[in-house]
Amino acid sequence: MALVVRPSPIHSAGVYTTRPIRKGARVVEYAGPRITPEEADRLYDGASRTYLYGLEDGKTIIDGEGLGAFLNHSCDPNCEIDEIKNRVWIFAIRNIAAGEELLWDYNLYDDEGPAPCHCGSSKCRGTMYSREWMAKMRRKARTKAKKMAEKKIKGALHSKTKSGINGKSAAS
Repeated sequence: MALVVRPSPIHSAGVYTTRPIRKGARVVEYAGPRITPEEADRLYDGASRTYLYGLEDGKTIIDGEGLGAFLNHSCDPNCEIDEIKNRVWIFAIRNIAAGEELLWDYNLYDDEGPAPCHCGSSKCRGTMYSREWMAKMRRKARTKAKKMAEKKIKGALHSKTKSGINGKSAAS
């Protein structure tokens, strides 16, 4: 399979195929050194761009290098990622024509920083975070807003109790 890295309208550089790829074909391995989540945090704290992939075990991160690391995100991907025997492979989820950019849905998680999507797809959800992660963040925001509102109400009630109903101090 002939793959090349070249400029992408989605983000900087992307991976393109020079030959048709059949649905279900194994395209490329997402390879690189394996590190711990703590090491990834230490190495990339504050970095604007990383090529990290977290394995399903939750204990291992691949610090991506090679062609697999250059595949861009799309909310309407033509590839997907799968772990097989502790290796990470990118597979075609539909037939891909020669000249097409290879794309997979990053489904990011575990961060709260912005991760805007620029895929340009009609199915674009505006973020590279997974739907599940976004739902979790919305629930977290609602819980935080509810706690803040409860705190505000308690503060207002406490203030009224101290000053009395007509606004005069209880000591007057």
